[in-house]
Amino acid sequence: MLIFVSMTPFTDQELHNIAMNIVGKEMEEEGFEFLAVNSKPKKDPQFVALKNKYLHFVIVRAVRYPDNPVHYDEKLLNQMRDHAIKYKARTYYAGVGLANAADYEMPMHQDQDYIVNYAGLIEIK
Repeated sequence: MLIFVSMTPFTDQELHNIAMNIVGKEMEEEGFEFLAVNSKPKKDPQFVALKNKYLHFVIVRAVRYPDNPVHYDEKLLNQMRDHAIKYKARTYYAGVGLANAADYEMPMHQDQDYIVNYAGLIEIK
């Protein structure tokens, strides 16, 4: 008897949603109040939030192994920072590294465990 197990890989949107949930949960625990949430990849910023009476823009990226989740597109983040300054807001980057737990080199699948590499919010100054 042959048993076929369907292993559906995560889509880019699904990986982005995982990253958004991880970052959003951390922000919530740190006392951020969400004013706007945009869950579309590369539609920046993903989070506009308030904390201690200051506005915060957060750009979230799901980063597949072997790419380093703390490395970001400086040009994009500098443009976002310049935009945030107009609103007296602070700008953050949140890169969430994701990998298949069984084999980092394999794609992540919906029915398998995965590894998260997340260093927290990185302020862009």
